Amino acid sequence: MKRRDFLGRLAVGAAALGASRAFPALGAGQTQTIPVPGADTLALRAVTRTIEVNGKAARVFGLTAGANSGLTVDAERTLDLSLSNEIGSPTLIHWHGLTPPWDQDGVPDNPASLLAAGAARRYALLTGRGGTQWMHAHTLQEQNLLAAPLIVRTEADRSRDEQEVVILLHDFSFTPAEEILTRLQRSTSSAHGAMSMPGMGGGITHAGMGSGMAGMMPGGGLAAAAMDLNDIEYDAYLANDRTLDDPEVVRIERGGRVRLRIINGATATAFTIQTGALTGDLVAVDGQEVQPVTGNAFPIAMGQRLDIRLQVPAGSAHPILALREGALERTGLILAAPGAVIAKVPIKGGTNGPVLDLALEGRLRPLAPLPSPAADRRVALTLAGTMEGYRWSIDGADGLRVRRGERIEVTLANATMMAHPMHLHGHHFQVVGIGGKAVGGAVRDTVLVPPMTSVTIAFDADNEGHWPLHCHHLYHMAAGMMAFVDYAS
Repeated sequence: MKRRDFLGRLAVGAAALGASRAFPALGAGQTQTIPVPGADTLALRAVTRTIEVNGKAARVFGLTAGANSGLTVDAERTLDLSLSNEIGSPTLIHWHGLTPPWDQDGVPDNPASLLAAGAARRYALLTGRGGTQWMHAHTLQEQNLLAAPLIVRTEADRSRDEQEVVILLHDFSFTPAEEILTRLQRSTSSAHGAMSMPGMGGGITHAGMGSGMAGMMPGGGLAAAAMDLNDIEYDAYLANDRTLDDPEVVRIERGGRVRLRIINGATATAFTIQTGALTGDLVAVDGQEVQPVTGNAFPIAMGQRLDIRLQVPAGSAHPILALREGALERTGLILAAPGAVIAKVPIKGGTNGPVLDLALEGRLRPLAPLPSPAADRRVALTLAGTMEGYRWSIDGADGLRVRRGERIEVTLANATMMAHPMHLHGHHFQVVGIGGKAVGGAVRDTVLVPPMTSVTIAFDADNEGHWPLHCHHLYHMAAGMMAFVDYAS
């Protein structure tokens, strides 16, 4: 498939079904013939539902298993799962953080066809060693909340005296995703010239693609004056489907030991997680354990996950906030011990959220690093783009045709004025370089590359396929920032 055809189908999200290597194309109302589910088969449903946002009813999507949003499963097993599509239009779900065979990855026509309305499909997914993962549509339907947690728990997780709290972050707009993309592609701006598009929420705001460098920040990012931090203004920012006007209040059990499992499911918004008066230990990123890092502020880009352990004192209540990058807006929930008095938290803070950089990334060390043989292949990619017409690309991707068994190092150099969270399907990688300096960094599946800096990742080619490597800003991906790691046995 040609890259432009693939991106076109991605952007539409409801294209006609094409041929699939592994699955037959299905028409509307048809259901794929699958084995009769056994006692261990999980039934996952893509559904429509109604939530309240800013006092208004909002019709959104969701992924449910019984009465629950998302899935919690055991590690080191094969997940027998039946996915049914009940949203009235074709869709497909990507299992972000798992490394299934290519034909089950969940990217439309790569190689599996979209799942028709009314259809079902059976999956056998390896859950891996455990961790905070998630699942989401790999189409513009993701903007309309077609996403959910996928928590993989180990035996140690189950035996630990610890209350798990899952937080799924979203940015929300009443404007359809297709209209947001069209507005972005019609936008124009001059260097350093502020531009705001009139209209409803979900409009576009940015400060232009400046060419000057206004001073490097620690961690390799640019000073905010030279960056484009947010190119979309959303109507609301959600934590577990709720704003801070009506936040979720999680009642903390006696003992107060909590593990936050935080997923940034936003399509175009990076956050900083702020635990306030509580000091937490960051113990995992993207479902992979790291040596604990202590603090109360932790950056999280789109597609990334954080596991934070903390202790809630008796009788106290504490907001866990997600601060929007470079803006006043925030979302979150409240942890409340028995007897705590709960105070209202404003939706807007007094200062802008921090600009994300790589300072924390440079400090992370994995508990289970990848083996460290010399690279068999090194590939240099340039992340390129312009706000003028909203065009994005990955240059140099011809070098991503690899052989099974190779150790691959990829240097991602960002030549744009926006940060790009880069996600590789089908593999976990280790961060081995930041700004040209070697590091023994975290094992991940999504890494942020700030403006005018570079990140080098290493992975083993051990899962054949035609695997997307793309920006997890949904509109950057839909406008061209996607390449493919391609190999077979």
